Formats: sequence, C-alpha cells, structure tokens
Amino acid sequence: MKKILIVILVAFVIIQFFPIDKTNPRPTPGMDFLKIKDTPEKVAKIIRTSCYDCHSNETVYPWYSGISPVSWFVKNHIDEGRKHLNFSTFAVYEPQRQLRKLDECIEMIEKKEMPLESYYVGHQNAKLTDDQRADLVKYFKQVKEDTERRIMFNK
Repeated sequence: MKKILIVILVAFVIIQFFPIDKTNPRPTPGMDFLKIKDTPEKVAKIIRTSCYDCHSNETVYPWYSGISPVSWFVKNHIDEGRKHLNFSTFAVYEPQRQLRKLDECIEMIEKKEMPLESYYVGHQNAKLTDDQRADLVKYFKQVKEDTERRIMFNK
C-alpha cells in the first residue's frame, strides 16, 4: 500500500510539469457579441459573469487551473465551450448560424443547462437567479428577432 501511495505522489508531482496553455486569443472588440449587439449593461454583466469564462476569448483562469490533472479538465471545458459558442467572435458567424446559436442560448438557459452545475463550484457568483434567466431569455429572443429582421431586409 505504501508503494502505491508513493507512486501516486510521484506521478502527481511529475504531471505538474505539464501545465495547460492559459493564453487567450487576442481580443477583437469589433466581433464581440456584447459590442455588436449593443447589449444593455445589466444584461452584459450577467453574460460576462456567467458565460464569458467558457464562451469567449476573455477567460479568467481560476487558481485551481494551475493544478494538474484538474487543469486539463478546465482547459478541455473551455476549449469545448468556445467551439460551441464564442461570444468574442460572434460577428464572424453567418446570420443563420447566429440564429441557431441564439436559439441554443435560449434553450440552455430555459432548461437550466447553462451555466453548468460544475462551474458553480469555483464561481458562485455565476449562478443565475430566475429573474436573471428571464432577463437573458428575453434579451436573446429580442436579438434573435432583430437578426431575423435584418436577414429579411437583406434578401
């Protein structure tokens, strides 16, 4: 048993020499969702607090992201989040893709699937109240309607 614990400890120490890359892509304000959609500050604050760490290029890595293997989970989660939706590059999405992403935002918030429960462990301030969820859904629906109107007028 003692040998197993020593092996685990040595392995834990060794994996600390393989840190994750915490470099965020450069900010592109002209492509950022909050800027291009002229998001009201109240809603923007909710989105920044509850969404941007995983769904933007403005991730603020928590202290525990420096400890492997937890850091690998965090990095994978962020990479997957950005792949599904990146608010920092929202302007480059084609209008139809923007509509799909807005629909997904509405659905995930209504079903309470976002933010993920696991995210709350280190980010209690990201937990959404029912009123905040309602504000976000209302806002995303409004942006979706505006986008649909823009598509109709550009045909």
